[in-house]
Amino acid sequence: MAKVNIATGAIRRENRIKTSVGDKITSAVIYVVMTILMLVSFYPLYYCLVASFSDAKQILANTKPLLAPIRPFTFHGYQLAFKNAGIPLGFRNTVTYVIFGTLMSLFITMLGAFCVSRKYFFIRNIAMKLILVTMFFSGGIIPLFFVVRWVGIFDTWWAFILPYMLSSYNLIIMRTFFLGIPDSLEEAALLDGANELQIFFHVIIPLSTAVIAVIAMYYGVGYWNSWYQSMMFQRSKTLWPLQMFLREVLIVQNETSQSMDVTQMSAEAFDRELVKYCIIIISTVPILVIYPFLQRYFVKGVMIGAIKG
Repeated sequence: MAKVNIATGAIRRENRIKTSVGDKITSAVIYVVMTILMLVSFYPLYYCLVASFSDAKQILANTKPLLAPIRPFTFHGYQLAFKNAGIPLGFRNTVTYVIFGTLMSLFITMLGAFCVSRKYFFIRNIAMKLILVTMFFSGGIIPLFFVVRWVGIFDTWWAFILPYMLSSYNLIIMRTFFLGIPDSLEEAALLDGANELQIFFHVIIPLSTAVIAVIAMYYGVGYWNSWYQSMMFQRSKTLWPLQMFLREVLIVQNETSQSMDVTQMSAEAFDRELVKYCIIIISTVPILVIYPFLQRYFVKGVMIGAIKG
């Protein structure tokens, strides 16, 4: 019996060693692959950051990987960017769209998710099927364009927000989260005389901080990076977001770069090249700064919204 126990113990130790070695190899491979992916994803942004402080002529003439600013080290590009009237205007418009658009989208999404998550809402299954249909089929760009014109919001502030104010995907995530909240809390509130709005504002919302933060980040990043609806529905430059001004700079610079050799480019063309990198950094850094404050809610909110229900 003692020999059997000794043999069993030896087999278990051997299995643990094999498992430990296998786990270490797997972890090492995962770390190596993820590190490579991180570097591949990070380098374009790092390149723009380094290039924004470098001399434009040297950047265009450089053919090697850029790891540090090419001297002379300069802030000239940022000075030109902020002297351009379109950049501060676009930045202000983008911040306005992000704040008001995110608040409006978040409120509409929460109301919609609350309605279709109520078990006594007798058409909730039909409503969910109709919402799912919109994720796979749409009316198309041309009908949307005519709707925006006929409604009377073409070339207005509202044209940037209203056509894309609600995301079906975000509504489904929030609905799934709401379904995970215990019914007993709602029943207790009803017994205390609370109505639907009081339950929504005083019971559901305080318990949904994690998923609200996640959906707010989804909407905020979406509005910050948006430019397509502005290109379609806004003709006045005073309404353009920052991304539209960045697009304009990139188009002009690409046309100049294709039509001229580096030796033939003027000082103005070099300045546009430098400003291009500076605007990319200006339009990216605010999101990168805000994201760490919402990161702790991100995984928690998405996982709870995905598992419960």
